Amino acid sequence: MHDTFGDNPGEFKLRELAISNRDYKKRAFTVGIGGPVGTGKTATLRALCEMMRDDWNIAVVTNDIFTKEDAEFLTRNQALDADRIVGVETGGCPHAAIREDISMNMNALEDLMLKFDNELQILFVESGGDNLAAHFSKELVDFSIYVIDVSGGDKIPRKGGPGITQSDLLLINKIDLAELIGADLGVMERDSKKMRDDGPFLFTNAKSG
Repeated sequence: MHDTFGDNPGEFKLRELAISNRDYKKRAFTVGIGGPVGTGKTATLRALCEMMRDDWNIAVVTNDIFTKEDAEFLTRNQALDADRIVGVETGGCPHAAIREDISMNMNALEDLMLKFDNELQILFVESGGDNLAAHFSKELVDFSIYVIDVSGGDKIPRKGGPGITQSDLLLINKIDLAELIGADLGVMERDSKKMRDDGPFLFTNAKSG
């Protein structure tokens, strides 16, 4: 039975921690990348793959609602070899596939491990785009990254939600657009510190580095 957040966005210091005694040979260290639609999750994942692929044995599972668009994007842009990228279709509740019913993603991750003789070192799971209440179960991922962006306005960090308050790392993406839309990065920094206590966060531009 998974816990629920209800009306409480949670606190960083009370976040779920990685399961300490699990078998990493069965499923490698797993990083979840979540966030609302259009914030730059796939661009972030592409950048991570390109940065790490020469030094680490990695593979990826992407989630989309009714397509495999993100997996196709990564394949088309050669982020990894095509056999290291798997897309799953979650249906209309992408948040459930990363928290309440993780079986689809877990099966895809374990299949990748078997394909590569249990030698993968890092696995990535990209969630389907969802709202600020979506958050990964630590039964599925060991480390969670939550991506928001400035295009929603500088109010987004203070709106809270478990992804903002309890992810292991918060990314505030597309900072190159801040001036164009009138988003104050100073306000976003202040509110991120307030919402996350000592939790780390970074300002990023995943498209251009």
